[in-house]
Formats: sequence, C-alpha cells, structure tokens
Amino acid sequence: MPDLTKEQLVAETAAKRAGTAMLRMVGRLRHIRKKGRIDLVTEADLRAERIILDVIRNAFPGDNILSEEAGARNAPASARTWIIDPLDGTTNFAHGFPFFSVSIALQLAREPVLGVVYIPSSRELFEASRGRGAFLNKRPIRVSATAGIGDALLGTGFPYYVHEQAERLLSLFEKMIVTAQGVRRPGAASIDLAYVAAGRLDGFWEEGLKPWDTAAGLVLVEEAGGVLSTFRGDPYSPYDNTILAANPAIHAEMLRILREPEKG
Repeated sequence: MPDLTKEQLVAETAAKRAGTAMLRMVGRLRHIRKKGRIDLVTEADLRAERIILDVIRNAFPGDNILSEEAGARNAPASARTWIIDPLDGTTNFAHGFPFFSVSIALQLAREPVLGVVYIPSSRELFEASRGRGAFLNKRPIRVSATAGIGDALLGTGFPYYVHEQAERLLSLFEKMIVTAQGVRRPGAASIDLAYVAAGRLDGFWEEGLKPWDTAAGLVLVEEAGGVLSTFRGDPYSPYDNTILAANPAIHAEMLRILREPEKG
C-alpha cells in the first residue's frame, strides 16, 4: 500500500474547510431545490463541493473525481478516484438538524483505501487508511464488543424510493426493531458508518445508497475491525445497492434477518 500521508492531509483540509463554510450557512439558506421527491440540494452543498474540489484538484490535478453534485471527471491515465459527498444529510441541514457531514474517500483501482468523515457541528474528524487503523480526532477507534443483537443499538436509513416500496422496507425495519435493543434513523449514512467504526452503533443496514455515501465509511469500518457485506452476504463495494456493516459478533445475526423471506 503506498504512503497516503499527503492524501490524508489534503482530505482533512478539504473536509474541514467545507465544514466551516457549512456552519456559516446554517439557518441562512435561500435556495433549496428538489432533485427528487425527497432528495434536496442547497447552495451549501454546492459551496462545500467547490471548496473540496479546489483543494483536491490543486494538490492532485491528474486524479479522477466522482462527486455527488458535480458528477464524474475522468482522467484516463489515472487509477486514482476521489469519491466525494460534500454534504451528507442535506435534508437535516435544511431543517437545522445538526446531523450532517462531509465524506471524502480515495479509491485506487476501484478499491477505497482512504476515508475521511467530518461532522462540523461536533467538530469530529473520523479518518482511516488501509493498514493504518481508524481514528477519531487522532485517537484510535474500534467497533463495539456487543455480543448479541438483543443488546445492540443499530442504525438505518430509507432510500429515496421509500414511498414506492414502503411496505417491504417497513417490514424489514420492524424485524430489526423488535430484535435489537434499539434502532436509530438519523439520516446521514456516512455518519452511521463512522459511528459503527467508533462503537457508538453496533450495526447499520441500508439500501439504495450511492458510492459517495459509503466509500469513506467502508474504510473506517474495516480499519476499526468491523465487517461489511451486501444483504446477500457478498463482500461489499460502494457500487452495490445494499450495505450491512456491523461488529463481527452480530454481523451474522443481522444478515440472517435481512435474508429472511417475506411473509405471505
């Protein structure tokens, strides 16, 4: 694995600058646009994205970019891709609910190798790179040691197509909530994954996410000792439609519930 010290510093700098700009805009939004029925974009998303792209392009002008709002910029000669969600939790941000983040990952040949998730409201910087562990504000973190799902606090979210498949999605939610100690649905997948890495959540599942939602969190969870898969149990990639992340002790239990056939 190459030395990613410079890349990590650049990602940290970009995330913190974007987060500072976001905090200045809380409660001051003038333009909120709908990309879908419940999918929002604001001037804060676009401002944060410009800041991040400027920092990364200045440091690594030959790298590929995949960002939620700006889309993809490909440099055919490069196998390096930065995967960016400038504001994860836009709906929360638009309502003044302080659960939103910046998510930045670096992918080498389609494998995420570095992840940074920054939560501006709490000034918490989660970071990880392959083979070097996961950290919160420079202190090592690990997934929880919770041994059974009955004692677990889980996180989840609902995809933007929840209105079209509400019965199926709520049935799965019900299975988890009656089995686990508790389930939370805060609304920012990158933070959910960072919380799994830090042991604040014992597990997380969701579907319908995009690469920029999970690429950074994937590195965090794996480097913190967690396990990731699809709902089928296959190894997880940010380009998959379903994600299950958990500590090693409860991953199999969560997977069993996710794979249970629907009744009726």
